[in-house]
Amino acid sequence: MKRIAEVERETKETRIRIRLDLDGTGSSDLSTSIPFFDHMLSLFSLHGFFDMKIDSQGDTDVDFHHVVEDVGLVLGDAVWKALGEKKGIQRFGHAVTPMDDALTSVTVDLSNRPYLVFNVTPHSYWHAPFDVLLTKEFFRAMSTRGGMNLHVNVHYGENEHHVIESIFKGTGRALGMAVSLDQRIKGVRSTKGSL
Repeated sequence: MKRIAEVERETKETRIRIRLDLDGTGSSDLSTSIPFFDHMLSLFSLHGFFDMKIDSQGDTDVDFHHVVEDVGLVLGDAVWKALGEKKGIQRFGHAVTPMDDALTSVTVDLSNRPYLVFNVTPHSYWHAPFDVLLTKEFFRAMSTRGGMNLHVNVHYGENEHHVIESIFKGTGRALGMAVSLDQRIKGVRSTKGSL
């Protein structure tokens, strides 16, 4: 069973195309026109063992928000589509991921009950163009369209790059666990019989 999805979205602000293979090796080919975002997505892909190709264009001359949010929407759609009937998946995933001074815990439930908890305290001295609040918008979009209950808890961290990196790595690892197949699970892992 191939768990691969291709999804495209085009608006007046962005054009996003994503190909996602949930059972990959962690390879990525990324072109969002935002180099830092590409770097973070490559970490997400690598640590989740997802093969991912993203082509996007958008109004980054205005700011990064539209591209980042729309990539999140399309990536969430791709995860949802690639999972198909969700039979045999672990459903839950959790990762605790350090990055130098930062430590992040990420927990995901592919329950089709979208909800984001994002416990990160922005510091007044963080001024990067790709910041923690933009990171939150990406994961809100991805969790909503991907039917994920996603909890991101940054325990501590001083360097914003390290904080964001620990979030993307941790989310890749947790999602990789949640989408993994377990031969003991014959249908979906729910007493309701569906997700």
